Amino acid sequence: MWNTLDVAPDKRSTYTVGYFVGSLSVNSINRTLSKALLRLAPSNLEFTEIRIDNLPLYNRDHDDDYPVEARVLKDSIAGVDAVLFVTPEYNRAIPGGLKNAIDWASRPWGKNSFAHKPSAVIGTSPGKIGTAVAQQNLRSVLSFLDSPQMNSPEAYIQFSPGLFGDDGDISDETTEQFLRDFMDAFEVFIVRVHSVIPQRS
Repeated sequence: MWNTLDVAPDKRSTYTVGYFVGSLSVNSINRTLSKALLRLAPSNLEFTEIRIDNLPLYNRDHDDDYPVEARVLKDSIAGVDAVLFVTPEYNRAIPGGLKNAIDWASRPWGKNSFAHKPSAVIGTSPGKIGTAVAQQNLRSVLSFLDSPQMNSPEAYIQFSPGLFGDDGDISDETTEQFLRDFMDAFEVFIVRVHSVIPQRS
């Protein structure tokens, strides 16, 4: 019931989603997963990739004068309604490049780009746990950054050769339906968050 907060559901027809691919590899299986997710997403979600491969290492000495790449990053996040993280797991955590991007986007103090920005996390790996530990690591970071998270369904995808085609086709019908349901749930979550939490301009 929305009347608890005396707010009507958001009536916009489209929402923009910025997505992060945690791997910097051009052959990343998580990049291929991102293509599948975009194909299966509801038609009212519009996607744009947020680039992280050109960022220098974060250094607080730059907080008063951000490099152009970091300003573009923050502007890209500000320009979308929600963020989607598609990430591998490196050494039981998220890749350093993704953490570096998050650090840039969360600074300077008081200008955290992720605050009130609805988010979802997913990943694939050849291992049976399917990036579960990395996702928990990322969720902990996003919680600190005040990003409302879609906590269910969780999506830990075990990759196998041939599961995804280069264009995002999926060979397994069960996996395809699961990912479609995941993206449908994310769309519902985005609408709910925008209905009850004022977004930063």
